[in-house]
Amino acid sequence: MKPISEAHVAQPGLAVVDVAACDDQTAFGVQALLAGRWATASADRTIRVPGEPGVRLRCYLDVRQELESHR
Repeated sequence: MKPISEAHVAQPGLAVVDVAACDDQTAFGVQALLAGRWATASADRTIRVPGEPGVRLRCYLDVRQELESHR
């Protein structure tokens, strides 16, 4: 994965979430849970790191923007 950019964490409420999971379905399920609560820039694919188990996924959150269904 690329290094986290300063812009992604430049203000309170911005977060970068790295998910490690056994498979794509699990990783995307975690992302969907986050996206159901906060404004999320979602990943469209996972990556596999040679020599490491499972898959990785990174998404970006703005927890200042909670979705209406969770207020």
